[in-house]
Amino acid sequence: MIEIEKLYFSYPGIPVLEDLSTTFKEGRIYGLLGENGVGKSTLFKLMCALLTTKHGTIKIDGTVVERKPSCLSKIYYVPEDFDGPDIAIKNYAAGVSQFYPNYDDELFARLLADFEIDANRKFTNLSLGQRKRAVIALALALKTDYLFLDEPTNGLDIPSKALFRRMMAAAMDEKRTIIISTHQVRDVENLLDHIMILDRRSVLLDKSVSDIQQEYEFGVSANAPEGSLYVEPGLGGCTYICENKSGEESRMNIEILFNYINLKNKQK
Repeated sequence: MIEIEKLYFSYPGIPVLEDLSTTFKEGRIYGLLGENGVGKSTLFKLMCALLTTKHGTIKIDGTVVERKPSCLSKIYYVPEDFDGPDIAIKNYAAGVSQFYPNYDDELFARLLADFEIDANRKFTNLSLGQRKRAVIALALALKTDYLFLDEPTNGLDIPSKALFRRMMAAAMDEKRTIIISTHQVRDVENLLDHIMILDRRSVLLDKSVSDIQQEYEFGVSANAPEGSLYVEPGLGGCTYICENKSGEESRMNIEILFNYINLKNKQK
């Protein structure tokens, strides 16, 4: 489990995270959402000890995060932009995997094949989408307890996005935690089982998908139901969110949920 308590962080003259406290539990795929600039990528870097702060703590499995092999071998971070070094994919994987005791070379080869990536090619000769597919394959093959993915579907074509979702679902088990930060919520909507929405000063929402579906009803109709909490007009009618009074679960619409939660926060 990742435990974050009273975390503050700022770049010179720019506050980013202020008094953030939250937890990420095992066996869940989290959607980490928030407007641009609220610190999602910064939070990933703090959890990987790529950045440090003097205020607040981050613990993984009860131990404060630090750049030691015993800690770093549990976590892997895939940034939004990954250029990769001027070496072959297989050589890069051979170097990185030395620090991860659960690395599965056969799985890596299989995932690369599924993504139609040649392990002998250099990163510098790959397109953005190919680089992203290669590093995602490596991230999954390392079999870390904690995997952080920043905008993982950027640069992926439609078939690759579908394959990505299947790979993520197959990679999950009760001991693993995957945190996905994305604005492309429709690419991962069916994967997530927990939603966390941040702003700089607080966690606006931290609930399982099941709890959200029990609390809210999502739908599309010619006219939104009376008393709807949030409505967006569209060509197919109004998309809405309202209180779930029937007790039946509807298919969650993350975009509508996100817009509603942020609007409610700004109206305080």
